[in-house]
Amino acid sequence: MLDQLSDKFEKILKKLRGSGVLTEQNIAEALKEVRLALLEADVNFRIVKDFIDRVREKAVGQEVLQSLSPGHQVVKIVWDELRAMMGGEKAGLALASSPPTVVMMIGLQGAGKTTTCGKLAKLYKNQGKRVLLVAADPRRPAAGDQLATLGNDLGIDVHRLDQTGAVQADVVRICRAGVERGRDQGFDLVVLDTGGRLHIDDELMGELAAVKTAVQPHEVLLVADAMTGQDAVTMATQFDRRVGLTGVILTKVEGDARGGALLSIRAVTGQPIKFLGTGEKLDALELFHPDRMASRILGMGDVLSLIEKAQETFSREQAEEAEKRLTSNTFTLEDFRAQLGQVNKLGSLDQILGMLPGGQKLKDAMEGRVPEREMKRVTAIIDSMTVRERRDHTVINGSRKKRIARGSGTDVMEVNRLIKQFLSARKIAKAMTGAGGRRQLAQLLRSM
Repeated sequence: MLDQLSDKFEKILKKLRGSGVLTEQNIAEALKEVRLALLEADVNFRIVKDFIDRVREKAVGQEVLQSLSPGHQVVKIVWDELRAMMGGEKAGLALASSPPTVVMMIGLQGAGKTTTCGKLAKLYKNQGKRVLLVAADPRRPAAGDQLATLGNDLGIDVHRLDQTGAVQADVVRICRAGVERGRDQGFDLVVLDTGGRLHIDDELMGELAAVKTAVQPHEVLLVADAMTGQDAVTMATQFDRRVGLTGVILTKVEGDARGGALLSIRAVTGQPIKFLGTGEKLDALELFHPDRMASRILGMGDVLSLIEKAQETFSREQAEEAEKRLTSNTFTLEDFRAQLGQVNKLGSLDQILGMLPGGQKLKDAMEGRVPEREMKRVTAIIDSMTVRERRDHTVINGSRKKRIARGSGTDVMEVNRLIKQFLSARKIAKAMTGAGGRRQLAQLLRSM
């Protein structure tokens, strides 16, 4: 998501940074391009107008135009305004002082609401919270089955309908019973998975309002599909007016959404985006940081989020063991395969590149090659080796290479290429773990 917008912003702001002297005229020309880029990204036109007006007002001030680096100051102003437009600070859940915290999840059918309930439950379970999922969609039994399956996979309790059928259609009673169970059994978080509905359906919207009145949830979160653009903003406005929201979770942001919903929802509804669904896996839910997203849009990357992902994926012991094997020259193809597996846990390489400064340029340099496919090929080649070959690449002779190529569906040339890449990677990594390498890395970081 946002690749096209980020690419356009990067080109526009590069011109500004490269200008020795800025005038009101070249700022106006740049802002005209910014305006067009935002409109093409499906951002609400009123929000675009207000955004451009605020940037222009700050950018043409004398202290900016007469500063030593006016272009960089304008970039900083654009970053500040993008961050403010998306909410300024991260929101997250407002956890109750006396548990359980009750979270009511609402939205259209098909937006990924039930799966998002599971993702939210897993996120807080990993933080040491006891979570109870409540299947509150009696009209669609399959939704309850799906939630029960998710709960079973995650090891999380699920509160379902009374199997006798006594509360078959009373959503309010289901939710109230779920909250009471959460309170009685000492759960920290109760997540209500209500049924999907259209925002124009008066009866069903009234039902949501009744649930809210009955259980007094601490959070009412709208699950919205980022791919729907401005339709998501219109829908969020109606849900907020009819039910009252405390925040939004945007799903499917890993797709090719243009970014209109992400950049518009806060400004139109006044409610913050709290989480982003970044994939289909149950760990693909991220806390939304407006400042980090502003940096990604401007092509500055999001290194903090990448570091946090790495810390969740790699333990300190794993990192120390890998460094020890590199410095002692005992890093093997078996270790190399294990490291590829750890990288996969961080997410797709497309997402990882999006978090790096200048990541879009790296994507362009790949010329359409799919890195995940390359990684699968490498893994297949290593898997076709014997344990001895994986632990000692020097025993791999010509006949062994032919056997490995046949077993992995590749050819000898690709096996040779892999071994060459492995040796190069090991040499570079070993150099970077030494004191001199660390000095080079520090110099590189200071120059960025």
